[in-house]
Amino acid sequence: MSSSVRHGSSRGQAWFCTTGLPSDVVFEVHDMTFHLHKFPLMSKSRKIHRMLSEQEEQRPAWERRRRRQVKSGSDGGEDGAAETEIEEAEEEEEEAEHGQQQVRTGEGDGQPYSIAFSDFPGGPGTFEAAAKFCYGVRVELTAWNVAPLRCAAEYLEMTEDHAEDNLAARAEAYLDQTVLRHPGDATKALKSCEELLPVAEELGIVSRCVEAIAARSSAASRSWFDDLAVLGLRMYKRVMAAMAARDDVRAEARESCLVSYARGTIPGLSRSMRRRLASTPVSSEVEQKELLEVVVASLPTHKCSGRVVTAKFLFALLRTALILRASDAARTALERKAATLLQQATLEDVLILSYSGTAETLYDVDCVQRIIRYFLAEEEPGGEASSSAAIEEEEAVAAEVARPSAVVMVQVAKLVDSYLAEVASDANLKPAKFCELALLLPDHARIYDDSVYHAVDIYLKAHPRLTAEERDRVVGVVDCRKLTVEACTHAEQNERLPLRAVLQVLFFEQLQLRRAITSTLLAPSAGGAPRAGPSEAAAWRGATALAQESQVLRLDMDSVASRVQELERECSSMRRAIKKIDGRGGSPSPGRRSADGGGDGSRHAAGGWRARHGCKFSTQVCDSHARNVVASRASRMGMSP
Repeated sequence: MSSSVRHGSSRGQAWFCTTGLPSDVVFEVHDMTFHLHKFPLMSKSRKIHRMLSEQEEQRPAWERRRRRQVKSGSDGGEDGAAETEIEEAEEEEEEAEHGQQQVRTGEGDGQPYSIAFSDFPGGPGTFEAAAKFCYGVRVELTAWNVAPLRCAAEYLEMTEDHAEDNLAARAEAYLDQTVLRHPGDATKALKSCEELLPVAEELGIVSRCVEAIAARSSAASRSWFDDLAVLGLRMYKRVMAAMAARDDVRAEARESCLVSYARGTIPGLSRSMRRRLASTPVSSEVEQKELLEVVVASLPTHKCSGRVVTAKFLFALLRTALILRASDAARTALERKAATLLQQATLEDVLILSYSGTAETLYDVDCVQRIIRYFLAEEEPGGEASSSAAIEEEEAVAAEVARPSAVVMVQVAKLVDSYLAEVASDANLKPAKFCELALLLPDHARIYDDSVYHAVDIYLKAHPRLTAEERDRVVGVVDCRKLTVEACTHAEQNERLPLRAVLQVLFFEQLQLRRAITSTLLAPSAGGAPRAGPSEAAAWRGATALAQESQVLRLDMDSVASRVQELERECSSMRRAIKKIDGRGGSPSPGRRSADGGGDGSRHAAGGWRARHGCKFSTQVCDSHARNVVASRASRMGMSP
């Protein structure tokens, strides 16, 4: 059999079977008209056989009716007309009963039979494949068409009771022996069932496909996981529910299915859109929000291993949730999950833009702060962040979650410091918010404070109009005792730092040098007496080298001490000049102006210098005998002393 398709008029499209014989039956399936032959179809379909047989019985009634109309027109008698009307009424009742079967007949000999299938499962394409099967043409079964053909066979009653080796048996065999044995093919068949409801549900195709996917998800390779993206939300939820109900399905398999479905269905979640198929069009914003919340609800309740559900995936979900304005519950759940894998996150992951119209900063700093607090709640169960009911509920679900190790804490500290340096240049970032973010982590999280100092330097450069109090508070987040030699050298020459901070850096640098010299001098005595023989010369050379190194360190310490003393003398002289100027009232006389060395000029210079450095000389900061030389971290965050 060969076929050709030509466009019709208002009836849409027409499909002709060119076997050399004129077609004697016309099928209307949705917007397609099929011109076929009745005998091949009747041999395979019991429903078509029954409908055409009933139509055959109607042909004599139509012929009798036409003859009566001709006879009544020639006689013209009243009695004949009345009898004709009674017969026509009986025939109309008979036709109404057959009309319920959606069968229409021609009005004379030679006219083809006409049957309409307005609710045919699978549409015109599936009917065409079923018609070809009736003609004996080989129909190739696939994972995409086996479910529509099985539903079409049920609709047309193409079963073994009517003919051997019929379409229903062929489809069932292919479904059981091929499709249901591979989860990828079962997923495609399940997708085709979305347009076949409720017939596919009644035949059990949907439930069999769902169980096949769940049963073979752990044993099969992950190459088919991307096929889940074709499923609608309803079918996906059934698959995930079936996987959760089975004990033999590994958690890693469920996570892989979740990640693949999310990346394939939520736009923007994956940079590569190669997984998106033509059958999965872009959803509306409401549908995307519903998809996202379903995916979040499907996240594992335990702590993610990070191999499948990674930090990058969770932060991408969180970013999408903020864009779609998802519910607070979904956003909070994502923030908590992201906190469990914070050590795996990169700077690009945590740089989340502010999508709220009320936010002033470029990046959502509040969101990152919440994530850091959730992370710290694992190490400090009694802290403020874990006192809420939501935290207690999360801890009850994940009671076996281990506290973050020291290595994990250091990794998170590096990430936070990088984030600080990135957001420090934002002109709208308030000093209080910057300091709060910098001090979230405990002191032991950072080995050195060089990264924090770098972020502080960027912040001071981007905010030149800070008050002296705000400047002291920002600089106070840096622990001068944890700065390396390179950072101390930079801080000593940094004009943006207050003088108080520079003096503290110099003081602690001096202490470090003193400790280094002391430990170097005590090292030979701690090592015990040198052995006799060849090793004695080596020990003597080592002692000589240590002595030379100690001498160099002592010279460096003396140099630092001399610089500190020069600063002390300058501070003392300027303090005396300021007190002398402040103690005089009114404008000085010319003689006094000359005696004071400039009068108003000195006052202006002193006042400008004091305003520039923002210092109060109430204590001698660099004096090793003064009190409160080493301020605690809390005092460094307070106001002016």
